[in-house]
Amino acid sequence: MNAPESRRPPPPIPFTVLTGFLGAGKTTLLNRLLRDPALSDALVVINEFGDVGLDHLFVEKVEGDMLTMSSGCLCCTIRGDLIDTLEDALRKRDNGRIAPFSRVLVETTGLADPAPVLHTIMHHPYLMLRFRLQGVVTLVDAINGEGTLDAHEEAVKQAAVADRIVLSKTDLADTPERAAALVRLRARIAALAPGAKVLEAPDATAANLLDAGLFGFDGKLPDVARWLNAEAMAHGGHGDHDHAHGNSHGHAHAHDRNRHDARIRAFCLVSDAPLPASSFDVFIEMLRSIHGPSMLRVKGIVALSDDPARPVVIHGVQHVFHPPARLERWPDDDHRTRIVFILRDLDPSHVQGLWGAFTGQPVVDTADAHAHAHNPLAPGVGGLLA
Repeated sequence: MNAPESRRPPPPIPFTVLTGFLGAGKTTLLNRLLRDPALSDALVVINEFGDVGLDHLFVEKVEGDMLTMSSGCLCCTIRGDLIDTLEDALRKRDNGRIAPFSRVLVETTGLADPAPVLHTIMHHPYLMLRFRLQGVVTLVDAINGEGTLDAHEEAVKQAAVADRIVLSKTDLADTPERAAALVRLRARIAALAPGAKVLEAPDATAANLLDAGLFGFDGKLPDVARWLNAEAMAHGGHGDHDHAHGNSHGHAHAHDRNRHDARIRAFCLVSDAPLPASSFDVFIEMLRSIHGPSMLRVKGIVALSDDPARPVVIHGVQHVFHPPARLERWPDDDHRTRIVFILRDLDPSHVQGLWGAFTGQPVVDTADAHAHAHNPLAPGVGGLLA
């Protein structure tokens, strides 16, 4: 009688991506996190053991490219392909060849675009059943961050898609010039990733970094308001980069400093009326096919007219979306559709135009002075963080 129950897949495993440009301090942070009891039953996936100074934590080689750490967690290297590595780890876990891990932390290379890693667990038929994206943690060097963002578009993307941003080396901002640079960097990050929570390295604990997902650190109750952080789009997320240039603190190179930043726009779509599921599906498909590469991150909660009491949670990265899923009920008193977009090389008006064309629903007037950049209109895209 219990056979069908036993064949049901286990609950998805929380999956966190740790990224940041070269020299930002990922290894230092990883060392500290691995001493946290919250990660004692985690699996840490890195590119090469030799690239990460964790030797003092190693105690035992399990098999192949997998080690047991003194903290109790497992550590393995990416064997050619992240999919192969994760599938192999799951097989060993399911077969009892390694201790069961309850979460996964993947560290990218400093030059990496995090999107392919996110695509891996959001789109792969097996991995999207076994893992649940918990969030993207991006490290930014407080001393060299401005120069890095100036020179490398990858660093800008790493910051733009983040759920949590960790400012490393803030203790070195000990001169007036460096302190002023840190103020500018914070403002720049707030414009690039208005929905991200920004922490300094000493506060970057497992509890503060691994709670970025829809279901929070304990994996139980959905916290949509915290996950979306849509209010930040109105109050700090001015995708209006002319405004950012104007607030250049007298630096003549402000336009050059933001040449990569100006490609990023963050805004929120809001709709009061439940949307027919068919209209929503068409809108999603058109948005993905026309503007997929420009949508760095999309996440939201959507009211559909077929069952308005049970909203749909969506989550997408570029053209790849996690399958949408229904919540049993609205998590709070706000029953509006709210979808947060992080766009690159795409004006929000294009998304707004598609929304109006396929839904016929009006844009919610937010009376924001910067409405042209982050206009909270009505809902948009699909995918899930289930």
